[in-house]
Amino acid sequence: MSSSPPVIAVIGAGFSGVMTALHLLRQPWPVKVVLVERRGPIGLGAAYATDDPAHRLNVRAGNMSAWPDRPDDFVDWLAGRGREVGPGGFATRGDYGRYLQGLLTALAEGPAAVGRLVITPDEITAITRAGQGWTLTCGMGRAFEADAVVLALGNPPPRPPEAIGADLAGSRAYVADPWRWDPAALPPGEGPILVLGTGLTMIDAALSLARTAPGRPLIALSRRGLTPREHQGAPPSPLPDPPSPSLTPAGALAWLRTATERHGWRTAIDALRPATQALWRGWSVRQRGAFLRHGRAFWDVHRHRLSPQVAEQAALMRAEGGLRILAGKLERVDFLEGQGIDVAWRPRGTRQQRRLRADLIVNCTGPSADVEQSVEPLIASLAGQGLIRADPLRLGLDVDAGHRVLDAQGRAHPTLLAVGPITRGALWEINAVPDIRVQAAEAAEEVLRALAPRRA
Repeated sequence: MSSSPPVIAVIGAGFSGVMTALHLLRQPWPVKVVLVERRGPIGLGAAYATDDPAHRLNVRAGNMSAWPDRPDDFVDWLAGRGREVGPGGFATRGDYGRYLQGLLTALAEGPAAVGRLVITPDEITAITRAGQGWTLTCGMGRAFEADAVVLALGNPPPRPPEAIGADLAGSRAYVADPWRWDPAALPPGEGPILVLGTGLTMIDAALSLARTAPGRPLIALSRRGLTPREHQGAPPSPLPDPPSPSLTPAGALAWLRTATERHGWRTAIDALRPATQALWRGWSVRQRGAFLRHGRAFWDVHRHRLSPQVAEQAALMRAEGGLRILAGKLERVDFLEGQGIDVAWRPRGTRQQRRLRADLIVNCTGPSADVEQSVEPLIASLAGQGLIRADPLRLGLDVDAGHRVLDAQGRAHPTLLAVGPITRGALWEINAVPDIRVQAAEAAEEVLRALAPRRA
C-alpha cells in the first residue's frame, strides 16, 4: 500500500469542478486534488465569467449557496460586501463568480490545502488507463498520473447549424460560442444582428449587444419563437407537495395542469422541481424522447425564468423595436463577404420562404450534445478508446446512478466519474446550482469510496 495520498484529477473549474474539488478537500481523509482548467480565470466557468451588470442569475440568491448544508452562505457573502440583494433577490452572475473564487481561494490559502490542492491552468487532451489509475496528457505534452478522474467539462459550445457554411463559420461575421465572445469586439457596421435561439443565452447576448452597440437592430430566430418567462414575487412557503415520481409523462402533465389551476403555473413548476430527476429516471428512453420532442421547449421557458430586472429590460427592447422575435426555420445562409449575410428562413406553420439581411450571426442555440461527434480533443480521445459513450438520447455522457461514466460496452469504471450538465441524459435537471451542488457532493463521496482500499 502506498503511503502517499491518492491523486484525484478534476477536469474543469467551473461550478461543477470547483464544488467537487471543495467537497473532496473538505473530507478528513487526505487526498491530493489536481484542478485543471484550460481557460482563465479559474473558478468562473462560462456562466459567471462576466462583468456585465445586466447578466443576472435566474435563481434567487437564497437558493444559490454552494453548500447544501449551509443554505445562507451566498446571501451572507452578499451582505458582507454591501450588496442589497437579500434571499429573494437576483444577484449578478459576476458576483456569483467572485463568490465561487472566494471559496476556492479561502481553501487554497488555508493550512488544510497545503500539498493537497494543485491548480493547473492547462488543457487535458487525453486520458488513458495506467494500471489501476489514469495517465492525463496536457496540451503542452506534459503528463501526470491520477488515481481517479472527475470530468466536470461544463456545457460545450453550440453546434453550427447546417445552413452555416465554412466560409461564414471562419469569418468575424459569425460567433460560434456566445459565452467566449466579447460583444465589444463585434465588427463595425449598423446593420441587423441575427441571434439564433430565443432562450436565456439569447437574452444575455441581446442585453450585452444593446449596451455595446446601442441602436443596432437585433433579430432572434428559433423554431417556436418562445422566450423565457419571468419570476414574479416570492414563491409560497411551503410549496404544494410534489407529484409521485412514478408518474408517466402524461401523468406528470396532468398533475401540472391541475396544480396550475389551483396555484398558478409558477408555483406548480416550483413544486414539480424536487421530483423532476426522479421522474426522468423512471421514464423509458421512448418516453424521454417524446418529452424532448413535444414538451422540452415549453418546459424550458417556464422552468428557466428571468429575473424581474432582466425581464423588464428585455420587454422594453421588444416594445421599442430594438429586439424582434421570429418563429421559424433557418433554411439557407449566403455569406456575401463585405456585403453582409443573406438569410432565407421559413416562418413556422407556412411554406413560404422569407429573407432578411444581417451583418452578424450569433449562435445561441444551446450546447451541442452528442459526445461521440465531438471535436474536443479530450472527448474525441475518450470516445476513440471506448472509455465513454453517449447516452441513448445523445444529451451528453452516459453515466450510472453513482455518476460513474459508462464505457462503450455499458460498464462503469469506479474511478472515472462525470458531474454537471454533461450528465444531462441521466438526470435531465442538472444545469442549476441547487442540483449540481448535490451531485458534486455525491460524486466526491463516490470517488472516496472507490479509493477506500488505499486508506491505512
